[in-house]
Amino acid sequence: MDRLSFYGMGVAAADYDNDGHQDLYITGTPRAALYHNNGDGTFTDVTEKAGVKNEGRWSACAVWFDYDRDGYLDLLVCNYTQISFDNPKVCEFNGTRTYCDQKIYPGMPLTLYHNNRDGTFTDVSHSSGVDKFVGRALGAVSIDINDDGWPDIFVARDASPNLLLMNKHDGTFADMGDEAEISFDINGVAKAGMGIDAGDVLGNGHPAFVVTNFNDEFHSLFVSKGRFPLEDWTAKSHLALLTKSYVGWGAHFIDYDNDGNLDLVIVNGHLNQVIEMARGDVQYKQPPLLLRNNGGGLLEDMRAAGGETFRKGFSGRALAIGDYDNDGATDMIFTCLNAPPVLLHNNVGVQNSWIGFQLQGTKSNRDAIGAKLTLQAGNRKLTRWITGGSSYLASHDKRVIFGLGKVAPEQLQLGIRWPSGLVQKASGLEAGKYHLIREAATN
Repeated sequence: MDRLSFYGMGVAAADYDNDGHQDLYITGTPRAALYHNNGDGTFTDVTEKAGVKNEGRWSACAVWFDYDRDGYLDLLVCNYTQISFDNPKVCEFNGTRTYCDQKIYPGMPLTLYHNNRDGTFTDVSHSSGVDKFVGRALGAVSIDINDDGWPDIFVARDASPNLLLMNKHDGTFADMGDEAEISFDINGVAKAGMGIDAGDVLGNGHPAFVVTNFNDEFHSLFVSKGRFPLEDWTAKSHLALLTKSYVGWGAHFIDYDNDGNLDLVIVNGHLNQVIEMARGDVQYKQPPLLLRNNGGGLLEDMRAAGGETFRKGFSGRALAIGDYDNDGATDMIFTCLNAPPVLLHNNVGVQNSWIGFQLQGTKSNRDAIGAKLTLQAGNRKLTRWITGGSSYLASHDKRVIFGLGKVAPEQLQLGIRWPSGLVQKASGLEAGKYHLIREAATN
C-alpha cells in the first residue's frame, strides 16, 4: 500500500469481490480510497477503476452491506461536513484556540455505491434516495431492523437528526427515524451522534441501538420490542447516569463475560483541551466504560473490576473488537489522539463456556454480512447478527461468539438466516471452539 495522498479518517474491511480476502476502504478528506487485497500480503489501490473515490467530500464511516441481496457487498459512505482550507474558521475560548461548533459547518449527503460484480461500482445515491439526507453523518450500522430479511441502516449524525433508513426492497430507502422516535431527543433537539452499534440487549430477538453523544446529552440506548416506536432506555438502563460527563465515540455490544447477555463498551474523550477551564465536572481525557448487562437491560459500571484502563483517562476515538488470540473471549482495541492505541486482552470471558461461528456465504456475500444467527442453548434462545459498519471509524472480527455461562448446555442448535434468505440449521455443535459453517447449496 502506498502512503495516503489525503487525510485518512476510518476504515471498513470486507471481501467485496468474494475472493476470500479482506479488502480495505479508507475514508477521509477530500477523497477516499479502496485497496484490493491481492492475497499475498499486498494491496493494490483500485479506487479509480472501482469508481468509489468520493471526490470532494469528507467521509467518516463506511458500511459494507448487500442492500439488494445479489451476493455482492455494496458500500454506504457517511459524509460529515463541508470544509475549506482556503476559508478556515477561527474559534477561541478565553483566548485559546479550540474547535468550532459543528453547526457552523454545513452537512453533506450520504453516498451509496452499488457493486456491479465486476470490480466496479455505480454511484446510486440519487436513484436510491439517500442523497436527500443531508447532515453531519459520523457513524452507521446495517442490520435487519424489522426482521423482513432485508438490511436496513441506522445513521448516527452530529447535530443533525439520526436516520433510520428502511430498505424498501426495490433499491430505495425511506427514513423512519421520526416514526421510530430516534431522530431527536425528548426536547426535539438533534444530539451529537458519533458512534453506534446494534445488538439484542434484552434477549428478545430484536435489536437495540446505542448511540454515543456529547457531554450533558447522555449516550442513547434505544430498545426494540418488534415494533415502532423504539423505546428510549437511556435513563431506564442507567446509561444516562453513567455518561452525563462524557463525550463518546466508539461503542460496541460484547458479551465480555460470556454469560449470554450482551454488555457494552464505550470509548470516551473530550474535543476541547480547554473544557476543564469551564467545567469542573468534565475532563478532557476520559475513561472508557465497561458496562455489564444484567440480562434485563440494566447496565452496571465495571470499572472497579475491569482493570486499570477503565480507571484512567484517554482521548479515545475509534474502537474495534475481536478475539485476537482465539480463546473465545472478545478482546478490544481503541485509538487515541496523539497517543498509541490501547489493546485490551479479555481475561474474564474464558471463565465461562462459549461457542463461536465463522460463516462463509456462497449465494450470499462471502462475509455473510447481514446474516441472523439464533442459538438454542438449553432453555435459552440467543440472537446475534453479522452487521455492516458499527462503532466509530473501525472494522471488527466478523466471527460471532455466544456466551453460554458456567456450564454449556448439552444440546446446542444454531439457526442461520443467510443474507440470501436461505434458512439453515446446524446441530451436534461442540462448545469451546469455533465452527466454520458454509451456506448450503440451493437449486
